[in-house]
Amino acid sequence: MRFLGVLLLTAALLMPLAAGAQQPAAPPAGQSMAPGTVFKDCDTCPEMVVLPAGIYIMGLGGKGRHGPPHRVNFAKPFAVGRFEIKFTEWFACVAEEGCRHKPHDHNWGQIGRPVINVTWAQAKNYTQWLSRKTGKTYRLPTEAEWEYAARGGTTTTFWWGNDVGSKQANCRDCVSRQCCSAKDHSCCSHGTLPVGSFKPNPYGIHDTAGNVFEWTEDCWNRNHKGAPRDGSARTTGDCRNRVIRGGSFYYFNKVARSFYRSKNPPGVKSYWLGFRVVRELP
Repeated sequence: MRFLGVLLLTAALLMPLAAGAQQPAAPPAGQSMAPGTVFKDCDTCPEMVVLPAGIYIMGLGGKGRHGPPHRVNFAKPFAVGRFEIKFTEWFACVAEEGCRHKPHDHNWGQIGRPVINVTWAQAKNYTQWLSRKTGKTYRLPTEAEWEYAARGGTTTTFWWGNDVGSKQANCRDCVSRQCCSAKDHSCCSHGTLPVGSFKPNPYGIHDTAGNVFEWTEDCWNRNHKGAPRDGSARTTGDCRNRVIRGGSFYYFNKVARSFYRSKNPPGVKSYWLGFRVVRELP
């Protein structure tokens, strides 16, 4: 009964936020922003969505390395990228000499697509450039923040439900056979798709399932035992590997489940791996 009570508390605190249709605006100076607010700190900065303070059950539904489920309490709101970081946003950093690396697009094109082929350190360098440029604190999401954002207040296997269905995300089997035979590339892809090709989750966040895996701040640990309950990053454990989340176009839907955890050495670059950012709020 106690665990059920926590789930009910989670559902009450994490009501869906109708942020998906909002257009970004400059954040109000010196004022707090309501959950669901969409904003940009500069013209070339990523669009951000404000998430509420609240409680959720991290790892819900997961076993082994994906569990055990545990309660995480975010004491204050924070903002997360509405989309995965795009090539255009990355190359704004290159143009201002904040980033040196010029990642290859795997010949899929760059317009609207998530940046790929960047290491963990290069992704962190991008967040540091954003912080210098805006005077705000940008960083990679912690693993707990990432799952909180990805679930969008839901407690199901995927944010849209327990079944993968079709036309919900860009992964190897996130499609229907009919869709593929019709060559409908909005739901059948052998590469990345432009960010926002599918509807957002209840928090207004796109592509947390599929498209590209995403770097997080955390060192790899074999499961959630001993994980912080305040949503902070795990900076101990196997730091030769970093946690990645969300699945990708290349993999089957099981790795796109909200609780699914994987890892990569931080020096890895891949055409199925990108990132999104968090911005701390006052």
